[in-house]
Amino acid sequence: MLALIGALLAGSMGRSHKRLCALISFGAGSLLGVTVCAILPESYRQLNLWALLLALASGYLLFFLVTKYVFHVCPACAASHFDEATTHRFGEIAAGMMIALSIHCIADGLAIAAGHEEELARAAAAGVGSAGGSSSGRALALPLVVAICVHKIPEGLALGSLLLGAGFAQSGMLMRVAAVEVTTILGGIAGIFFLHHIPSAWLAAVIAHAGGGFLFLAIHAVFGEIFHHHKAIVLTNFAGGFALILLVTILLR
Repeated sequence: MLALIGALLAGSMGRSHKRLCALISFGAGSLLGVTVCAILPESYRQLNLWALLLALASGYLLFFLVTKYVFHVCPACAASHFDEATTHRFGEIAAGMMIALSIHCIADGLAIAAGHEEELARAAAAGVGSAGGSSSGRALALPLVVAICVHKIPEGLALGSLLLGAGFAQSGMLMRVAAVEVTTILGGIAGIFFLHHIPSAWLAAVIAHAGGGFLFLAIHAVFGEIFHHHKAIVLTNFAGGFALILLVTILLR
């Protein structure tokens, strides 16, 4: 729903590069925030340093390869790399773009499911009910959800803008955005079934893998803008997104 709200705004806000940069940067800051403030500390409790680095690198490499050989895995990042004179090319590569974003959304859903399973595992280890959870588990699970939700609005806005630029009508654009974004839910459902019985160390590895993808998105989005456009807007909103996740994480500990 958040992505569809962003897509509905695509016809107006998407034409403002400054506002799009602000939203992209805020979302990127939140993804970096959840990786640094929640994923890394919680994963390091279960993994040694080399296992953690390997899991992070695998997530980063996956998104790098998809971006290099398919299409930008984050349309919010891709939107800032093209001007209006080149939007006609999006019609030729719309399918590749949607496949790449579907991989991104599935990873989002898996990350949420893994964070939820980690919360339940910590609650069980602490001897409390699943409804109550544990402060350590919530300090990972909730910031993950917040960061992904924050990122969905600019994601939908950018994807909608690119599809409109490719010549799709608004109704067709919304249908395609919905079809792509629903893979987040599919990823979450798959995570519930496949991650439910795996050891906590493997859960930590899955979460760290997602964190590597988040690092790629944050770095790719922000550095693509810092060296080309609106440095003050990018840095301010990036810091705001990071601070939001830091605050949520501190309050839950």
